[in-house]
Amino acid sequence: MAEKRHRDVGSEDNKIQLTEFISVSELANLMDVSFTDVISKCMSLGIMVSINQRLDAEVIELVSSEFGFEVEFINLEQEAEQEIEVDDDPEDMKPRAPIVTIMGHVDHGKTSLLDYIRNASVVAGEAGGITQHIGAYEVTLPNGKEITFLDTPGHEAFTAMRARGAKVTDIAVIVVAADDSVMPQTREAISHAQAAGVPMIFAINKIDKEGANSDKIREQLSAMNILVEEWGGKFQSQEISAKSGLNVDVLLDKILLEAEMLDLKANPDRFANGTIVEASLDKGRGFVSTILVQSGTLEIGDMIVAGSIFGRVKAMTDERGKKKLKAGPSTPVQILGLNGAPQSGEKFKVYEDEDEAKEVATHRAQILREQGMRTKKHITLDEIGRRLALGNFKQLNVIIKGDVDGSVEALSDSLQKLSTDEIAVSVVHKAVGQITESDVLLATASDAIILGFQVRPSPSAAKIAENENIEIRYYSIIYDAIDEIRSAMEGLLEPKIEKKMVCNIEVREVFKITGVGAIAGCLVLEGKIKRENKINLIRDGIVIYTGELASLKRYKDDAKEVLSGTECGLGIKNYNDLKAGDVIEGFEEIEVKRTL
Repeated sequence: MAEKRHRDVGSEDNKIQLTEFISVSELANLMDVSFTDVISKCMSLGIMVSINQRLDAEVIELVSSEFGFEVEFINLEQEAEQEIEVDDDPEDMKPRAPIVTIMGHVDHGKTSLLDYIRNASVVAGEAGGITQHIGAYEVTLPNGKEITFLDTPGHEAFTAMRARGAKVTDIAVIVVAADDSVMPQTREAISHAQAAGVPMIFAINKIDKEGANSDKIREQLSAMNILVEEWGGKFQSQEISAKSGLNVDVLLDKILLEAEMLDLKANPDRFANGTIVEASLDKGRGFVSTILVQSGTLEIGDMIVAGSIFGRVKAMTDERGKKKLKAGPSTPVQILGLNGAPQSGEKFKVYEDEDEAKEVATHRAQILREQGMRTKKHITLDEIGRRLALGNFKQLNVIIKGDVDGSVEALSDSLQKLSTDEIAVSVVHKAVGQITESDVLLATASDAIILGFQVRPSPSAAKIAENENIEIRYYSIIYDAIDEIRSAMEGLLEPKIEKKMVCNIEVREVFKITGVGAIAGCLVLEGKIKRENKINLIRDGIVIYTGELASLKRYKDDAKEVLSGTECGLGIKNYNDLKAGDVIEGFEEIEVKRTL
């Protein structure tokens, strides 16, 4: 099994490294004794075990010490890292592009800076212009040099995601707005970069805005013992304007200079390993994983293992959807073929032997399942008594479904932190993908609310939810969900703007008209659409765009409204990627008093 590779053959021959919950036979193999000896030793200690039974840490230590072995426990992450570590010959190492993470506070201009560098619009697809996922982008500069950028979210709900960003990066660019100050999230980003031992470059953004004061930013940084070069320190900094592109080229030169000093190299001529950046479920394509190759070269057909997820690479594309056949060090790609959605930040490795890959993944899945079963906290009678003495104890059960793994994890972590003595938030289930019938049935059984983050229920699930009176809440910005759950828990649900769905429209045909863009020939399935309604564009149960109508026509005439069962033509403002079969959901924003 996987642990056998971790036998410590150093000076102390009686020291073994292993993960918790290994089976009796695996422990016997590690100690090089017969499994019958281990079983009889357990029985003499009053513990009845079978050959395939998994043992917890206490029993492993007890039995090992009886055989004269000292045990060192490692977790699955350490085990994966030890497996990946390979000593490369210095002659095989070749220069690679730097991996740069852009960090900083929400709305300080990280994505705008990336937009300018990539000459594309990342921000247009983000809810409220806020990055909610980690994006990985490869950029080729005019001088032919390449840089890989990771764009991490700035809001505090994403601390874990941001920490993952700092783990895989070579250089951190900390963006601070000159018209604002060094915010708590900026400090957090700096401490993550410092903890990871990553060199930092400070980009002081929005210097062309009124009230911009870059010296104030430098002063606040110096109060944190961070002195920039202009003030006699070692950290590079650059005043920029991400909107106009002022001095962005100078910032890129500084990144390349920092990368040159780091002398970044990797061996491209071996099996690939690296990190999972993001994973999501696409109804048509299956599990789509964005990965960052850190060494070696990934090719189509390679067998990948990431945590307890495995599969062969069936297809590979860059962030713009262009097909790739291979990906070398520092290259971010989207891959298809894994049998699940691996967690963001998980390490992946390519295996030559398919059986070995499956064995490693299955072994990890067993351990995770075992850990989950053993660590599930069941509430005790004493605890119930203590909480009831405090007053009316309640538990709020939630089921979280989202479009990508990182958002689901961030939302789950943030909601669990809201638990108080009077109300506990319990995440009954969390997963990637659209809301299914089984989610609604689970909500019925556990009396839970369903939170859909950028996803919608299947028609049958929506019908069951309506019949069973199960509440499904939809969100596109994570901290809206956190704030709303917090308000509900505190009994402070203020009247607030809420979306009221007014119609469902099916796109039957799409016409491309020069100078106008895409016009959709539609049928209003239910309700009525008005010209001023805002809309959600839904494809395969996932919301892919939220915006406004550019036009609404009945035959050739402009229409103020179109009723149910009637055909119409419509265009969406700033969006042309319409397809037959898309569903358009019209909604009104109304002020209501809400109860949870």
